[in-house]
Amino acid sequence: MDWQSAQGSRSGQFNKSSRIVSAPEQRARQTASLFGREVQTVEALRDCDFGRWSGVPIDDLQKAEPEALQAWLEDPESAPHGGESVAALSHRVAAWLASLEATPGHIVAITHPFVIRAALTSVLQSTAFNQIDVEPLSVIELRFNGRWRFRLTSDFHEEPQS
Repeated sequence: MDWQSAQGSRSGQFNKSSRIVSAPEQRARQTASLFGREVQTVEALRDCDFGRWSGVPIDDLQKAEPEALQAWLEDPESAPHGGESVAALSHRVAAWLASLEATPGHIVAITHPFVIRAALTSVLQSTAFNQIDVEPLSVIELRFNGRWRFRLTSDFHEEPQS
């Protein structure tokens, strides 16, 4: 699917009264622009800080720093890369979710897989962070009605290619 097709299919997907928020990174803001409305940048939605591992393929880390990578994958408090631990990311995202509990209306958040994983583990009260995969342009719905609920949706259907 090309960028313009994605824009046409995403722009009407959510209620016009939804507030659109985005992580500050350019790639998130570009995706948020697919919705064609005013987008508010939210620092709490920024991607995990991978420190010196930023941009390094995981295969390279497995070869160069297998013990450090294993420690990071097994211990959410670990940050051998000098950046943000999974626990710190999870606390940041949980605090943002808590700030929304008194906010009426719908919010569409455009962010990164690690942030989505942190939000899901917070809502589901789970430690399964490393067992969640998030595909590009995934739609995950979280609702708050006195307590958080996770809802899988099927609102987006890609047009068949001719």
